[in-house]
Amino acid sequence: MSIIINLDVMMAKRKVRLGELAKSIGITEANLSILKNGKAKAIRLTTLDEICNFLDCQPGDIIEFKQ
Repeated sequence: MSIIINLDVMMAKRKVRLGELAKSIGITEANLSILKNGKAKAIRLTTLDEICNFLDCQPGDIIEFKQ
């Protein structure tokens, strides 16, 4: 079982750059890169909310659970 982060896919679909998203949601590019690359151990719901608002998507578009 694992949780897959598809943030890079949604960013590509919306043609959004890492720096643009990071600045908009108020986190560093380094921290957003860790999340985007699937290396993050956790994500705050407030951060997920801001990402979804900016990308106009649902949490399930970014986070996927695979068995």
